Amino acid sequence: MNVRSHRDLLVWQKAMDLVANCYLLTRRFPDVERFGLTSQLRRAIVSVPANIAERRGRGMTGAYLNHLSIAAGSLAEVDTHLGVAQRLGYISHDQLTEITVQLEEVGRMLTGLRIALEK
Repeated sequence: MNVRSHRDLLVWQKAMDLVANCYLLTRRFPDVERFGLTSQLRRAIVSVPANIAERRGRGMTGAYLNHLSIAAGSLAEVDTHLGVAQRLGYISHDQLTEITVQLEEVGRMLTGLRIALEK
């Protein structure tokens, strides 16, 4: 497959789906969390596809690998924020399990892309 844009990358597409799902989940968070957990989770999840998209702007493999590493770190941050949300009763265990499957899939894809670029 010829990748002309970050939009052609399946990992970017899946990360964008994850952004939408996190935004849907956080709509149900209490108003008191608007500038706390809601904001932190949303910033972290948006960072994932944004850093994947950095490929087009940078072009250098080393710099891109760094951005992919940042994206992976953001995924870990999101996982933690979602765990907090579940412990506080903002999301159910089932919701956490469902979105964790997506997080893990994007994480595996990021790892695969990083390994391919390192070769």
